[in-house]
Amino acid sequence: MFDIGFLELLISGVIALMVLGPERLPTAARAAGRWVGGARRMVGEFTSELDRQLKAEELHEQLRKAGDVGLEDVQKTVRGALDEAKQYEQMIVSDKGPDQASNTPAADNRLDSNSRAIS
Repeated sequence: MFDIGFLELLISGVIALMVLGPERLPTAARAAGRWVGGARRMVGEFTSELDRQLKAEELHEQLRKAGDVGLEDVQKTVRGALDEAKQYEQMIVSDKGPDQASNTPAADNRLDSNSRAIS
């Protein structure tokens, strides 16, 4: 990540030994290690949270698309059923005539025709 080689690390260690001394160098190294570990954890948590958010957004988009497709299918089905009902209504009106279709239900007409056939 930082492209630091072995020679750079060795020079940094020698300088830290001269500046801090042999007594404080181990505690400084521990503190630096904790700091680097905390930074790595924080970066890891950030990237995992970012991945989760991206996956959640993708899932929401897929669900929205699936819902739109399902809604379109339902709308087509309902429109088809309404068109069929209109066709049947027109057939019934054209068979009976406009004045009979509005006044008498279909079941009454069947009863009347059956009673005439019996008489």
